[in-house]
Amino acid sequence: MLNFLNTYGFLIVSMLFGALLGLSVYLPLMAGQLSVASPGFYALGGYIAAIFSTKVFVTQNSSFPLYFLLLEILISALVSGILAIILIIPVLRLRGIYLAIATIAFVEILRVLALNLEITGGAVGIFGVPQPFASPLEYLWIALPLLILTMLFLYRLEKIRVGRALLAIRSDELAAESMGINSSYYKVLSFTLGAILAGIVGAISAHFLNTWNSRQGTFDASIIYLAFVLIGGSRTFVGPVVGGMLLTVLPEALRGMSGINGLPVWLGQFLRDGRLIIFGILLILGTIFFPQGMITPELLKRLKNLILNLLRNRKKPHPYPPLTKGRDPKN
Repeated sequence: MLNFLNTYGFLIVSMLFGALLGLSVYLPLMAGQLSVASPGFYALGGYIAAIFSTKVFVTQNSSFPLYFLLLEILISALVSGILAIILIIPVLRLRGIYLAIATIAFVEILRVLALNLEITGGAVGIFGVPQPFASPLEYLWIALPLLILTMLFLYRLEKIRVGRALLAIRSDELAAESMGINSSYYKVLSFTLGAILAGIVGAISAHFLNTWNSRQGTFDASIIYLAFVLIGGSRTFVGPVVGGMLLTVLPEALRGMSGINGLPVWLGQFLRDGRLIIFGILLILGTIFFPQGMITPELLKRLKNLILNLLRNRKKPHPYPPLTKGRDPKN
């Protein structure tokens, strides 16, 4: 088991980061906002961590101090949250594909700035980001608690007044406003929370990957993160978690399949390099056969009822007393 974890530690942590990035897209979607700005905030958080760790928090220790990493996470969250508020307020009246186009423009602006600024390393990026942990697997100490806390936060959010207001806006914004719900406030809130989460993941990922460049925040990444939500399920927070994990491990599975003996060369190359094409096919098929994603609230409810019924049946006493030696069961 330990050998398996050491071998696939990088992939396991990447799956958790994929789940978190899926949740960063899901948060604005709770208020009906089709935002694909998560790669921009993800790249921003990574650049903040990479710049601070290589130019400000310079240390002679063999490992990067964990308290510096936590400070970088805090700074990334603050900057991402402030920038999200500045971005979302002017485009509040945009909906659907128009909001998506505006957020794509934001991602591209950040990418072009990163390519041309000296502090970000230009097209080469920033290399040698120091490591707070000795191995990729040890990043589970940060990634796993962050995912669990985020899921608990979203579970609680959906049960309280704020979550119900977000879902009401998503269902029918005009009806929600007629009931006294301030849709602008809740839209800004959900968008900002998603941006903060993406920025936090970016700050950790910069150390995890040991390098950071403009390729981390591109339009391709926007499609991938959106696929996490649409394929996993957009009506419950469990969907993006499952979708993010599955689609993160999918390229590695395809890469393994490409090495099967007897496979045509063109097919093996397609399985290795055609990740975005395969994601596009999955989006089309998922939209047709699973319009609400693989994981839906109804499915979770059925699973919950099934588990409860199994537990009840296990606790029920046997209808007949156990037979004892020398006793007639009819008496």
